[in-house]
Amino acid sequence: MQQDYLSVFQAFDERLFRRLAPPYPRLKLLRFDGSEPGNVVEVELQTGVKSFRWTSLITERQITDTAAWFVDEGQELPPPLRHWRHKHLVSRQDTGATIHDIIDYSTGSKVLDALLYPLMLAGFGMRKPVYRKIFGTGKV
Repeated sequence: MQQDYLSVFQAFDERLFRRLAPPYPRLKLLRFDGSEPGNVVEVELQTGVKSFRWTSLITERQITDTAAWFVDEGQELPPPLRHWRHKHLVSRQDTGATIHDIIDYSTGSKVLDALLYPLMLAGFGMRKPVYRKIFGTGKV
């Protein structure tokens, strides 16, 4: 990104969260406390047939001279997920920044985890154009 890493990191707020939402399933934001430890983010995934709750707790946040991040961990997850940990990392790159979405997830089945991988890759890949539009062309 063409902005400095701290500016990019500070922009991870409710507005950006809404802009990063995938087209499907639709997300209905029920609660967004922020990105400080102890904050909660709760959404309802609306598939058109059934809705599922997804509640994450912010468990970690740190800012250093070279990077800034926060971690959300799933508390209530939609099936088939059993474990979710997402580190939102923004690292300094010269005068700009690189955004990293580091995901650790599990369904309890290695086969199902492998089958979900392309969907996860596609879902988080859709964030890149949004990041570039908001923060300027650069690494994502």
